Amino acid sequence: MELYIRKARMQDVRGIHALLMKCADRQELLPRSLNDLYGKLRDFVVLASRDDEKVHGCCAFAICWEDIAEIRSLAVAPGLHGQGWGKRLVETSLSEAVMFRVYRVFTLTYVPGFFAKLGFKEVGKEVLPQKVWADCLNCPKFPECDEVAMILEL
Repeated sequence: MELYIRKARMQDVRGIHALLMKCADRQELLPRSLNDLYGKLRDFVVLASRDDEKVHGCCAFAICWEDIAEIRSLAVAPGLHGQGWGKRLVETSLSEAVMFRVYRVFTLTYVPGFFAKLGFKEVGKEVLPQKVWADCLNCPKFPECDEVAMILEL
């Protein structure tokens, strides 16, 4: 199976959703609704197979404010873990940050070791006020968030 990374397409939404829900069931990330995914589709890149275009991984790059963006919804199918696809998905998203000249990128994660290897540093959530007021207030885990906030200065 030959895999490649590309911008997400409308036909990918259900595959992205299924992958994210499986990861959420394993408490690797927070779930996202189909409605949210359709509305944020332009934020996503996917890892797809060339033969059938099936989604095997995804990552979103979301601009939060003029000087900060977020890497979110990073997921890779379990059978592909350890092959560098997660790193490549994040790097693809970080290239968008550079294109938009957004040089501070953060993530909220349950896997801080992965992001630390990419240069992200752990920070307190209080340094992310735009995120807290935009998304976190609507999260079922607020204010008892158990994700680790990390930031990368490009």
